Amino acid sequence: MSKSKVFLTAEWRKLALAQYEVDQAILEKYLPPNTILDDWQGKFYVSLVGFMFVDVKLRGLNIPFHTNFEEVNLRFYVKFKDGNEWKRGVVFIKEIVPLPAITFVANTLYKENYQTLPMKHIWTAKENQLQVEYLWKAKKWNSFSITASSKTVDILMGSEEEFITEHYWGYTKIGPDKTSEYGVEHPRWEVYPIKHYAIHVDFKANYGEDFAFLNGAEPNSVMLAEGSEIRVMKGKKF
Repeated sequence: MSKSKVFLTAEWRKLALAQYEVDQAILEKYLPPNTILDDWQGKFYVSLVGFMFVDVKLRGLNIPFHTNFEEVNLRFYVKFKDGNEWKRGVVFIKEIVPLPAITFVANTLYKENYQTLPMKHIWTAKENQLQVEYLWKAKKWNSFSITASSKTVDILMGSEEEFITEHYWGYTKIGPDKTSEYGVEHPRWEVYPIKHYAIHVDFKANYGEDFAFLNGAEPNSVMLAEGSEIRVMKGKKF
């Protein structure tokens, strides 16, 4: 792949993911034109995802004070047929970061839905145990924490973990009949076996009335992926 096509490089590390089944009618309101919902065994998921951006470079250059930071997002899963190829991707309901410059660029230039909030993370590693927690303040502090075994295992072929982690495209609605698309490249990830999790999130306050029913709901599944180096490719519009 030509370096000229690479927009951003970074590492995504310690990705905490919680999946909730959602009525497809809710998600269809957020669908970018020309995409369709992608399901896992008949279930339509949103995922609450917390992770760290590490060593961010924009077109090969470090941006001072913007190289390492938290992100928490709510996303769902779609497909787009490009000729004879089905591309599997994600659409973001909202992405929360602690840096206003990133929010400004993403919202202004790329029509994303970023929000800047106070954020922090806690990573605690012991001999046989790993604790990962992401926190963000929207009126009150929200948190997503996972306790897991400290050794990773491979993601099984055909598993739900594979479905969730192997969507390599991002789609954004940028107009009534216009969509932007970008690719993300990364190797196959490994995951940590989960021991315990705790989710204290006001979904209504963070993501609106459509997702208020998730307040107090138990997720269908929870995962912790180690992540890897990633490359975000320059996008296109259609």
